[in-house]
Amino acid sequence: MSEMESNAEGTGTRMRVILAALPLAIFLGLALIFWTQLNSGRNISDIPSALIGTKAPWRDLEPLAGAVKDGLPMPALTAEGAKGKLTLVNFWASWCVPCRQEHPVILALSKDPRLNVVGVNYKDGSENALRFLGELGNPFSAIGLDPVGKMAIDWGVYGIPESYLVGPDGTILYKKVGPFDDKSLKEGLYPAIEKALGAPAPAG
Repeated sequence: MSEMESNAEGTGTRMRVILAALPLAIFLGLALIFWTQLNSGRNISDIPSALIGTKAPWRDLEPLAGAVKDGLPMPALTAEGAKGKLTLVNFWASWCVPCRQEHPVILALSKDPRLNVVGVNYKDGSENALRFLGELGNPFSAIGLDPVGKMAIDWGVYGIPESYLVGPDGTILYKKVGPFDDKSLKEGLYPAIEKALGAPAPAG
């Protein structure tokens, strides 16, 4: 074998080794990135929304037929219905386990006289949504159906449950990704409500 042939064979062997090792190197690189993100301490609920400080991209949605509150049919969710009110918009679905866990908090928030709590039923079936509300209670003053997620896309929803505080002038003031807990209420939503209204929370 000539020296040239020997060099060519050596080069070919090295290329095969490099090509064989490339998928492993890519995998290890991605694994390192994911591990770094998981251990960074960053919470997805802390991701800021580009829409904060902008007008809420309302859509006039179809109502959840058959839904009632205080014996009356539920109205559809519309921009006009939220106008002039400090509104908490909650994206939820009956198939969403964290939504079920969060629901008692949303019920409690609906009793706050400062808030208008409305729901966007996301990619759900009406019968399942009605069963969910019948079982757990209905905190919403209005419900809109978002069967293919168009409104969720407009609002930049990452995943449900997700909630937005919208000022009386229609400006998005606060966003919560994931279910509310004591910390996010005390450090996020309540201060945002107080700032919006210029008054502390009522006692009790």
